[in-house]
This record gives sequence, C-alpha cells and structure tokens, in this order.
Amino acid sequence: MATMKEGMVPFLTQDEIKEITKKLAREIEADFGNQELVIICPLKGSINFVADLMRELHNPQLLDFVYLTSTEKGGTTKIVKDISIDITGKNVLIVEEIIDAGRTLSFLRNRLFASQPAQLKIVTLLDKPARRELPLRPDYIGKTIDDRYVVGYGMDSDELGRNYKNIYNLKN
Repeated sequence: MATMKEGMVPFLTQDEIKEITKKLAREIEADFGNQELVIICPLKGSINFVADLMRELHNPQLLDFVYLTSTEKGGTTKIVKDISIDITGKNVLIVEEIIDAGRTLSFLRNRLFASQPAQLKIVTLLDKPARRELPLRPDYIGKTIDDRYVVGYGMDSDELGRNYKNIYNLKN
C-alpha cells in the first residue's frame, strides 16, 4: 500500500474532511430540525463518511446499509444487500462519499422512492458532475471536484486505500 500512496498527492486532509462534514451536518439539521433520520449507507466506500457524519448530526438516527453492484457503461444494477428498515413515511438520507456517473445512485433513489418515504435527500462528500450520465443532483454537497481519480477515506483503488485518513489523487 505504501507504494500506492507514493504515486499520489494529498487532495483533502483529515482536518478539511472534518470541516466539510461539520458544515454538511449543520445544513442537514437546518432542513430536518430535530426530526428522526433514516441514514442509508451504500457499501463499501461511504462507511467512513457515514460514521463521521452520524457523530456530527444531533438528530435521532436509524442506520441501514445497502450494497449494490453495477456493470460498466449503462449496464444493470443489482441489489446484493437491501435495506431492512421500513422507510415508509420516514425521512431518509442517502450518504455517499462520491458521486460521479450517478447510475447506481439513481437506481437506489428510485428503489427507495418506491417505499414512499416522507422525504428522501442525498448528501455527498465529493461531487464530480463532469462524469454525470444522468440528471442527478445531490441535496447536500461537501465539495465539487473536477474529473480526477481519488483514493482514501473509504474510496479505493482495487480495494486498497480505503483506510487512508486523507484523500489523495494521482500525480499529473
């Protein structure tokens, strides 16, 4: 793993991520007040961001996980692990670490809408609209980035780098 980091440069530090997370938590609290949130964590990349965001939010919270797989370039999306909480009539927050093409997230959003939540909102730490293939806009955006490959803080390269405290991108 050390060799992977050597080919990368820091993009966001642990402290910068923490500040972005705090800002997002305050925005979410402003919209939801003290209402309960059902937080949906798409596995695997969002786990670090979800944990930190949950600690920052003062709302009552329920947590559930979903694991989706999709094939490249407009292929099919499959549910490997679905949510287990009944979200009908509840406030739902999908927490993503990064949104690029948006195909899998669009599938998840449509799937959750079918359960008729009271509200369904999306928060992302990083938004990469240059890669978007579908008209999808998150409700809360930590940082908009250009089309760059990032690793760390849950994001990986062939499953490596998820444990890095900072976020890195490839050297140019």
